[in-house]
Amino acid sequence: MAFIPPAEFTVLVLLFSKSESCVSLQSEVFVRRLNEFVSLWYMFGGGTRLDVGSDTRPALKVLGPSNKELENGKATLMCVANKGFPSDWSLSWKTSDSSGSSSIRGEESRTPGVLQNDGLYSWSSTLTLTADQWGKVGSVTCEATQGSQTLVSEILRRDQCSQS
Repeated sequence: MAFIPPAEFTVLVLLFSKSESCVSLQSEVFVRRLNEFVSLWYMFGGGTRLDVGSDTRPALKVLGPSNKELENGKATLMCVANKGFPSDWSLSWKTSDSSGSSSIRGEESRTPGVLQNDGLYSWSSTLTLTADQWGKVGSVTCEATQGSQTLVSEILRRDQCSQS
């Protein structure tokens, strides 16, 4: 017979000390059963989520616009952030013209972090420019930031792309 926890139960958070060879009660947390099973990702209080894992910087890849899109007067760049933790890394864009002196503004959109099977997250962000703006771009930089973590960035220079 399978164990089915009650709809509400208490989880005791215990701390084990090797030097003292003892277990002590550190805190008591109220947990509610989710979707007929107890998940490893518990919800505590009003919308607070506990993610358990170690800080991992995501790998970034910036993809340039396609020739077909440029022919239609538009240039969409995508930044893909993969295998990061926790889920609240934020992606942003920086652009500079070919002289490197001024920024070019476009429309940005972002997706929330998606939990992968390995317990790490992936995100993406797009930057949409006109084809004329793209023609003036020297480089674009995608930056990933999270709290006190070291900034992660990836630069794409327009001259690295096959289209002009």
